Amino acid sequence: MINLWRQALPIIFLLACFSSGDSVASIIISGTRVIYPSESKEVVVQLSNSGTKPVLVQAWIGREHDDVTPEKAKAPFMLTPPIFRVDPGKGQAIRVRYTGEPLPTDKETLFSFNVLEVPPKAKASEGRALLEFAFLTQIKLIFRPAALPGTASAAFDQMTWKLVPGADGKGIALQVSNPTPYYVNFAHVGLKVGERRYLEQGGMVAPAATSTFQITKLTDAPGEGAKATFDTINDYGAIAAHEKPLSP
Repeated sequence: MINLWRQALPIIFLLACFSSGDSVASIIISGTRVIYPSESKEVVVQLSNSGTKPVLVQAWIGREHDDVTPEKAKAPFMLTPPIFRVDPGKGQAIRVRYTGEPLPTDKETLFSFNVLEVPPKAKASEGRALLEFAFLTQIKLIFRPAALPGTASAAFDQMTWKLVPGADGKGIALQVSNPTPYYVNFAHVGLKVGERRYLEQGGMVAPAATSTFQITKLTDAPGEGAKATFDTINDYGAIAAHEKPLSP
């Protein structure tokens, strides 16, 4: 089978001199994450080519934040098709099927859905440099067992937040505890002190786990009345803002 990953490694071609046009990814994935309910026979992921040239695409699934090559990925899913061409203005549906390897039934399991886009080789103009780029897009794929208690959309409400020392004992950080069986994703995390929000970049907290977020804009703990402020991302990529009092 053709492996686009191997072709993509040396895909930067530099000719003549050091000038090149802007390069952007053409392939768009319809969604910011893939949810796979355990009772589903398959789920479908839609891709589209928003560019002006045909591209070759290779897709594969890895375990959590796994960056291994496609041939080494060992996630329990089959993709159909795994390699394909998408013409400009056209789309492609990828069918994802769970192969049945045992996974936890009491909590979600996180995988990575990877899409490698390789453009066709362009012809260099005389006296001009040519840079070609392969683009790797990675989004989350969450395997969701049936009959989990509660709902993913309400999991944020069960979390608790508290202040802890920052990294290496410097400054302060927010620690969130997630007692639910769901992954909770944040666009931003921060503190609200009075009417001011000290926002940081977001991240994720796994089921029955904790995550810590450094508050870089504050060096000392705020006074009473401070709240955790955070923006959650749901299954459909929508963002909602929330606040919650800090735990002792």
